[in-house]
Amino acid sequence: MKRKDILLSMIRSGQPMTLGQQLRLTVILSMPSIIAQMSAVVMEYIDAAMVGSLGAAASASIGLVATTTWLFWGLVSSVSTGFAVQVAHCVGAGRNDDARSVVRQALVAAVSFSTLLAAAGCAVSGMLPVWLGGDSAICAGATSYFRIFALSLPFLQLYSLAGGMLRCSGNMLVPGIMGGAMCALDVVFNALLIFPTRTITVAGLTVCMPGAGLGVTGAALGTALSEAVAMTVLMWYLLRRSPELRLKATAGSFRLRRGCLRKALHIGLPMAGERVVLNCAQILTTVIVAPLGTAAIAANAFAITAEALCYMPGYGIAEAATALVGQSIGAGRRRLTRSFARITVGTGMVVMTLMAVVMYVLAPQMMAFFTPDETVCSLGVTALRTEAFAEPMFAAAIVTYGVFVGAGDTLIPCCMNLMSIWVVRLTLAALLAPTLGLHGVWIAMCVELCFRGTIFLVRLGRSFRQEG
Repeated sequence: MKRKDILLSMIRSGQPMTLGQQLRLTVILSMPSIIAQMSAVVMEYIDAAMVGSLGAAASASIGLVATTTWLFWGLVSSVSTGFAVQVAHCVGAGRNDDARSVVRQALVAAVSFSTLLAAAGCAVSGMLPVWLGGDSAICAGATSYFRIFALSLPFLQLYSLAGGMLRCSGNMLVPGIMGGAMCALDVVFNALLIFPTRTITVAGLTVCMPGAGLGVTGAALGTALSEAVAMTVLMWYLLRRSPELRLKATAGSFRLRRGCLRKALHIGLPMAGERVVLNCAQILTTVIVAPLGTAAIAANAFAITAEALCYMPGYGIAEAATALVGQSIGAGRRRLTRSFARITVGTGMVVMTLMAVVMYVLAPQMMAFFTPDETVCSLGVTALRTEAFAEPMFAAAIVTYGVFVGAGDTLIPCCMNLMSIWVVRLTLAALLAPTLGLHGVWIAMCVELCFRGTIFLVRLGRSFRQEG
């Protein structure tokens, strides 16, 4: 922590930084975020394995609404990012009082927005599985899961807001620790809520394990409870302990101000619009997969979860890129901004290439972890091995996007994402699914991710030349 603070102070004070110092700071900021992202993946793995043990129908009921939960999560994340990037710029410029003002306004906006979003989610939860083309056998479970998810959105919003602001202030450690803690809590709550009371054997001892036996509903409740606990701790740290952002010793207004709100909309609104259209595309992908059968739906959901092990390190590095680029821009250091952009993008591509090799080799074991169903496993292994070839360019898209977010430049990157997924992925998926089944859907995804990474790298290079 001390080394990290020294290096961050060099950005804010205008001191020159060597390449080694920049690399060191990138690693220091990236590692806690990567660990947090990987912990989230482990949570999803265990979550999916617990639900998978209940059968393919239970897995399919969650997989059916997964893309819609991503849509709502994307909207929540967009609100957080719109304010968190302003915090990065203020902290980088040494204006901590202005950063605290942003925190106050963000709390009001976040609570208001997430409450409205929760109400909307509850309103559509009954019909959503039907709209998505789900079989009647899985609709009840899907409705229950999504309704509980919707009710927990205020917790998720404040968790995202606190974590994003702490990361943009340069504190990756505390959000990383709480990400891991949330995963552990999720496992405990799931074990108590998903399964009925049962007898298990531990180290030769027979133990009676209590349980509520709620199935899919228990999985949703377990996740919601773990998010509520993690949110409470992060908000306490943000408001009471963060050196740059705590409100304990300062007074100020919580009234939304036009300038702050305008900047938040400038950054977050394109991201929110992108999430809506992007997740509508992902929902359409679910509609394309749904006619392929319950096994295909389950395999698609499991493969998406399994692939996260490969790409989540990229998102961890992207969060570091947003903080480094945001603070460098706030400090008025354009050359350092370009340097951090190159370092983070290159690091992300190397790390995700290594993870792709691991995913390709261990694909059978990864799918077997989720389900004993041989048909589902076979479909999932083919999907993962197809996707492995896209991971390096997927890394380029993920981390470059984080660079642009740190710069407050979100409109054009969002449009690039939308164009790529709607024009390339959905067109190919619709053409290939009738003949190649689920494999055709994942071939389309692989081609699209390679295309997306290429156009993001081209735009990043052009941005450098225009500023140089």
